[in-house]
Amino acid sequence: MERIALFSMAAVYIVQQLTHLKVLTSVLGGLVFVAIAVMLPKLKGLTRWLTISFLVVGTVLMLIQKAEPKVWFEAAGINVTIVTLFMFAPLFGIPVRLPAYVESLKRFYEANFRSRTALFMGTQMLTQIMGVFINVGSIPVVYQMVFVNPQPKMSRLLANALNRGFAGAILWSPYFAAMTLVTSALALSWSAVLPYLLGLAILSLVVSWALDFRELRQVEKDVQPEADTAHKKAAFPVGLGLYLMTAILAILLLERWVELPMVMLICIAAVLFPLIWCLAARAKDVYLEGLKNHLNVTFPALQKEITLFMAAGFFSGAIGITKFGAAVPALLAQIPLPVFLSFSLFTVLLIAGTSFIGLHPIVPVTILVSGIDPVSVHISPVYFAVLLLGSWSLSNPISPASAVNNLLAGLFHKPVFEMAKPNYKFAGGMAVTLILFLLTVMLLK
Repeated sequence: MERIALFSMAAVYIVQQLTHLKVLTSVLGGLVFVAIAVMLPKLKGLTRWLTISFLVVGTVLMLIQKAEPKVWFEAAGINVTIVTLFMFAPLFGIPVRLPAYVESLKRFYEANFRSRTALFMGTQMLTQIMGVFINVGSIPVVYQMVFVNPQPKMSRLLANALNRGFAGAILWSPYFAAMTLVTSALALSWSAVLPYLLGLAILSLVVSWALDFRELRQVEKDVQPEADTAHKKAAFPVGLGLYLMTAILAILLLERWVELPMVMLICIAAVLFPLIWCLAARAKDVYLEGLKNHLNVTFPALQKEITLFMAAGFFSGAIGITKFGAAVPALLAQIPLPVFLSFSLFTVLLIAGTSFIGLHPIVPVTILVSGIDPVSVHISPVYFAVLLLGSWSLSNPISPASAVNNLLAGLFHKPVFEMAKPNYKFAGGMAVTLILFLLTVMLLK
């Protein structure tokens, strides 16, 4: 029943995007309510109570505002784009797991990241690149490469690198829910924000290195390097590098040449591009196995998040009709700072603060992006997009509820709060960097 409801929703969304039939808005909203009703009984813990809370509070707000049925359905469908993305985007990761690529990457890793600083930076960079395509699946893949040999005194530092690398992927990956939500709501193309987000992603590497510099230097002193004769030089796997570059290029070209929403382009590319690549590499079995794994393992595992995201969309839509967005500039005007600056600080603190206590960033981001007009707080849509994505990114490593922290806690056999704690400084450093970065961009423009 869960799969039927979700696949029906994705199918109606795709038809709606192609035909622009207004009647499908109500059909889509109805399917969202059906899907939530089917999946809600299977939720547990915090996710269950958050979902129920969003539904109850959203319903109360709708009733108070005496909203028409059309408004209910429109609110319910706010985050349907993300559900559709979850169905298709993971397919991009199938060729990345080709055995030849994985083995070559392990050899490259062992041969080239020999100093502890290079190992730390290489791990963060590789996690960021792999995370763009295989999402949270990048964590176990890179973890296995890092710990193919014992890494004395490096466990905590490498856990930080994995966590922060994934945060960097959140910044600029076109296949993540964060990018889809923000660019869709602000009617922006991915290419319009990509240069700024890539710059911020590079800065995240610098901030991470600067914060752990002293500890890295101490480890370099304490741990003797291995003999040079133990290693041979190894190049980055050409096939994998070519796949990663062409996958990004394909999205950029489709976005420029095809007049369709970004989510639709990703769905098309996610179905065709990995299939063509695997067939060309004579790895049809790998593709079929990856497809089977996605349908039977990966997608069902995402259903908890999907339900929460749909409920959060409805909740944000309900808040939107209260016109709270119009009150925000007036409140911020009371602070003795320029409105754009006070709003930027408020946004970072809201998203990071709620993530710190376990709330998923999609909740405050959905509320802000659907309820605030950037012009009313004296910023451009691009500025707003970078602010939201940067705040989402820096909040992920400090959240005890993030999938990455919980996965790392299992891999390292430590409490989830212990995995998040070393990243508090990183989140603070990135918050300052984000604000300064945006101020610089604004001044240069």
